[in-house]
Amino acid sequence: MKVTELHNQRMAKLTVASVYPLYVVKVEKKGRTKAELHQVITWLTGFDDAKLHSLIEENVTFEAFFRAAKINPNAHLITGLICGYRIEDIENPLTRQVRYLDKLVDELAKGRKMDKILRTA
Repeated sequence: MKVTELHNQRMAKLTVASVYPLYVVKVEKKGRTKAELHQVITWLTGFDDAKLHSLIEENVTFEAFFRAAKINPNAHLITGLICGYRIEDIENPLTRQVRYLDKLVDELAKGRKMDKILRTA
């Protein structure tokens, strides 16, 4: 599937606060924990729990969220399909970063081992 400019704009304007509770429900429903979710988010963005909560409270957009992030240098190792899009083919950096996060949350919910999710093994 081709990512359109309209899609990129929607991703940029989406708030982290609107999506975060969905991530929590998704992973907890599958037996994973909020702490594991935070570990995944920290690995990708460099945010500690306090910073993550602050950004959620401020109702920041994904655009602001990822602008403030220090993306893990191994994030490029996150590949595959998420929501019908092949991550490595997404040209817009912000949309790719949002899909990185989606993919990590999906892997966590599917029970993948943490060292595989964090691309350490």
